[in-house]
Amino acid sequence: MTTRRPGRRDPLEAAIEVALQPGRFIAYRAGWDFVSSLEEVAGQLDTLVRTDARRAVGLYETFLAGCYEKAEELDDSGGNFSTFVVSLYCGWIRARQAASADADETARLLLGRMETDPYGFTYTLERDAVKVMSKDGLAAFERQVKARFESTDAVEEASDGAPRRDPEYQRRRRGDILRAIYSRQRDVRAYVALCEQTQLSAQDCLAVAAMLKTRRRRDEALAWVDRGLALEKTHPHGSMAGHDLVTLKRELLTKLGRHRDALEDAWAAFREGPSTFSYGDLMRFVPKAERAAWHAKALDAAERADLGALIELWLETREVERLVRRLRTATDPEIEELSHYRTEPAARRLAKSHPDVAAKVYRALGVRILKAKKSKYYEAALSHFENAKRCYERSDLHREWAALVAEVRRAHHRKVGFMANFERLAAGHGPSDAPSFLDRARNRWAARAEPTGSGYAGREKRAPR
Repeated sequence: MTTRRPGRRDPLEAAIEVALQPGRFIAYRAGWDFVSSLEEVAGQLDTLVRTDARRAVGLYETFLAGCYEKAEELDDSGGNFSTFVVSLYCGWIRARQAASADADETARLLLGRMETDPYGFTYTLERDAVKVMSKDGLAAFERQVKARFESTDAVEEASDGAPRRDPEYQRRRRGDILRAIYSRQRDVRAYVALCEQTQLSAQDCLAVAAMLKTRRRRDEALAWVDRGLALEKTHPHGSMAGHDLVTLKRELLTKLGRHRDALEDAWAAFREGPSTFSYGDLMRFVPKAERAAWHAKALDAAERADLGALIELWLETREVERLVRRLRTATDPEIEELSHYRTEPAARRLAKSHPDVAAKVYRALGVRILKAKKSKYYEAALSHFENAKRCYERSDLHREWAALVAEVRRAHHRKVGFMANFERLAAGHGPSDAPSFLDRARNRWAARAEPTGSGYAGREKRAPR
């Protein structure tokens, strides 16, 4: 496909080389800018496909070769360079199709690259590639992959004679590619037949159910969803498909007119794991006239749930009194174990209406930092203790504040830098009393604008010659 006049270099090829910055190592922080410059050149190739597809094919191949050569000269921890390489492969496929290249040859070349990729750029390439393939291209890709999938060779060799990866891995990998192809083709029969030859997963059940749903075969789709959910229960940590299966099940139940079944399914999920998310899912299926009753029912059922999840739920639903009752009965260690992402919003919310409870939470926030010995957060701990002091004083709980001061002195007296600031707080001078950086800057600026002393003042008033 590549045509090139001898002695002349394509200007876009030169642009590719400049953008790749050969010989220069690209650090992680420079990765985004580097890839952005590559994308600008790739955009020109994408435009070229419409006017000179054959030329674009050759340039895409050159660009891909350059990317593989560059792979050792950059830190791709963020994965954006890998994503860019995938987009180049997709552009190459579109260009070959626009140039009326042989579909089987395109599939053969693509699969060969995928199976000899030293950097893993193409590990999940099929998910994007099938989206840009024409009907003929997809059929040709299926033929190439299926022929290799069904191969019975115990040992395969690469083009250089070196042994390939484990044949079992290759079979699984080709099975994944076929799954992507059949999903794109919406070929339920072929997908199910493939699953019978391999290990069925919850993700497979989701894929089959989604295809059946598009064909309005909702009862069959629901059966596959239930099958996938049953598989989910056999895995201790579940899979990525779990949430999608649950969502699809309720959607199918609703489409089938089984609204009450969808509600009961959401209710069962909420009782199993009360949270703001499961509460939101539940209320979506509750009729408007019944929302108040279901709200009370849900919150009563959630009373025995994990405290961290309940804090978020009760704040979201404005159930402040329930939150206050639970926090008052919670032990200090129980609150200290919770992330500040959950407890800090609760402390701020309760500081005015229930300062005694807010003080308890602020105390836990500060102690949690000290126990973890996270010195870079000691300033935050001081701020939490200052807020606790104010809330204790507002609630006339001076003994509780004195007990906290004694506890910190006893348990953390060796944290010299922290204790110096804490003692100032105990004496009545908290972090908020100190002027901020900008306050200090403004004060110094004002002082310089009104100088004192004859020497400086005289120089300021002296007229220019």
